[in-house]
Amino acid sequence: MSARYERGGVEFGRVLAFSDGLFAIAMTLLIVAIAAPTLNDADSVGELADALNDQSEKFISFFISFAVIGRYWVAHHQFFARLAWMDAGLVGINLVYLAFVAFLPFPTDLLGSYFDNPLSVAIYAVNVALISGLEVVLFRHAHRRSMMREGLPDDVYRWGVLMSLSPVVFFMASVPLAFISTTLAVACWFLGLPLALISDRWKPDEADRYLAG
Repeated sequence: MSARYERGGVEFGRVLAFSDGLFAIAMTLLIVAIAAPTLNDADSVGELADALNDQSEKFISFFISFAVIGRYWVAHHQFFARLAWMDAGLVGINLVYLAFVAFLPFPTDLLGSYFDNPLSVAIYAVNVALISGLEVVLFRHAHRRSMMREGLPDDVYRWGVLMSLSPVVFFMASVPLAFISTTLAVACWFLGLPLALISDRWKPDEADRYLAG
């Protein structure tokens, strides 16, 4: 029989603590790539302003990635809050999921350093798409093995899967677009925001109760 880790047990708590710690470290590492500029004249306001402007793309990539990791941490927190127990399979999937979260500071640095290079945008987009895809794998594994404290109705489950898959669509669509315009590709990442507002019209009545955390 596969291992079963009940909510409130030591092993369940260790998985949560490890996950939260990794999210925190990944978010902290995002700023490591941004160093204070070196100036020829330390008192020159203009030179400092120019140096900071040269790093503007690094600042943009930092805040994008901070928001992305923050979003996934919230979703991860809500998901685990609904679990009654977990098994070794879920722990393994969670580790793979966390591996791509931990990797995100690297493509963030690439994006900040080579914002106009389509390959840097593509690598970043694929990384985030994989995180969203693995989020669905976690959700599906828990649903199929009845790990939730309260079972999800089929329509609510399908809704949750579709909402988790939407970032996969937008980020993967941005990959070929990046070779036309990196700015348009990055703009494509934000299309999920209006979609979330529009899609509320078709949200199952009980979705908030089951999926709000």
